[in-house]
Amino acid sequence: MIFGLGRLFYVTLLLINAVAVLSEERFLSRIGFGKGSMDGPVFGQEESSTKSKIVHLIGAVQTLLRIPLIGINILVIVYELILG
Repeated sequence: MIFGLGRLFYVTLLLINAVAVLSEERFLSRIGFGKGSMDGPVFGQEESSTKSKIVHLIGAVQTLLRIPLIGINILVIVYELILG
């Protein structure tokens, strides 16, 4: 199989790593995806814009997956070194 579960895991891990290392001050605010450039919803309104959902997803990945990503990356590196 050319594209198996292992490769899918690696691609997913690399994409999550890429999102986790994005800097809000250096990169995200320049393209308009910074938290400071977003207007919050008024009380009673739903937050349904795609841009706000992406900003919240990036913030959640950076907040919640920072520590687990360190461990997962270490395990993948050790696995690659041992079983290559």
